[in-house]
Amino acid sequence: MTRAITVGVDGSAESLAAADWAASEAELRKVPLRIVHAWLWQPLDVPVVQDKETQAKSANAVLREAETRVAGLHPDLTVTAEVVQDTAVAALLREADRSDMLVLGSRGHGALMGFLLGSYGQQVIASATRPVVSVRAREGKRPSAEGGEVVVGQQGTPEDCDAVLGFAFEAAAARGAALRAVRAWSLPPVYAYSPGSMRLADDAGGLEPFEKKALSEALAPWRARYPDVPVVEHVEIGSGGQVLLSAASGAQLLVVGRRARHAPVGTRIGSVAHAALHHAPCPVAVVPHA
Repeated sequence: MTRAITVGVDGSAESLAAADWAASEAELRKVPLRIVHAWLWQPLDVPVVQDKETQAKSANAVLREAETRVAGLHPDLTVTAEVVQDTAVAALLREADRSDMLVLGSRGHGALMGFLLGSYGQQVIASATRPVVSVRAREGKRPSAEGGEVVVGQQGTPEDCDAVLGFAFEAAAARGAALRAVRAWSLPPVYAYSPGSMRLADDAGGLEPFEKKALSEALAPWRARYPDVPVVEHVEIGSGGQVLLSAASGAQLLVVGRRARHAPVGTRIGSVAHAALHHAPCPVAVVPHA
C-alpha cells in the first residue's frame, strides 16, 4: 500500500505554503497527497457566541481553501482532504504514523530570532514516528522543490544515521539534485580521550581523517543504492548546528536526524535539529532514528 504525504493546514499563510510544498513533493514522488485540518468542537470564550455548526463550517472552509489551491496547481495529483475531529497534536501524530511524511508550516520571527514552529508543531516533531517536514512561508514566493542541493547532517555510526541518509538520498533522487552530506566535528575535551578512541584516530591519520573516513563509510551503501545521485562529502570542524546551517544556506531541503527516545523530562528535538528548524531558510525534514 502506497503511503501518502500528509499536510496539516489551519488556514494560515504558513500552512498554505506547507500545502504547496507537500503537493510538489507528492508529485515528485508519485504518491497521493492527504490534507487534514484538526478541529474539535468546544465553546469559544468570546463575547460572540458561535455554535457547533458555525465552527464546523469554518473548519471545512479552511480545508476546502487548501484543497482548491492544490488542485488548481496540480490537477493530476490524487488529493484527499478531511477534517479530523481531535486536538491538533493528537490528530497530527496519528496522521504522521500512517503517512510517508507529515508536512507542517512555520512562521518567520525576524532575522535574528529565526522562525517559529508553534507549540503544536514542536510537540509533533518531537514525538512523531515518521519524518516531519517544516516549511515556512516566503513573502511573495511559493516554496520550491527545485534548485540547490539537498543537505543532510550525518553523525555517529552508519547504523545511527541509516534512516536519515535513506530519506535524504531518496529526496535527492526524486529531484535529480546533488546531495551534500555534512559531518561536523570538534576537538574532544581532555577527559574524553581514551587509548581506544585515540588509537582509532591514529590509525586513520588524525582526527579529521578519522571523521572523513566515518562519513565515507556511512555513505557507501547509499551511494551504491543511488549511483545517479551526485554526492559532496563535507567534513568541517565546528558545532553541528553552525556547520549545517552554513552548508545549507543555498539548499532546497535540509535533512536532520532526531533520536527517537524519551528524555527524563519528555521528548526532545535535539540541539542540531532545533537550530535547523528555527534558522534554516529552506524546508527542514526531521527524521527520527534509533
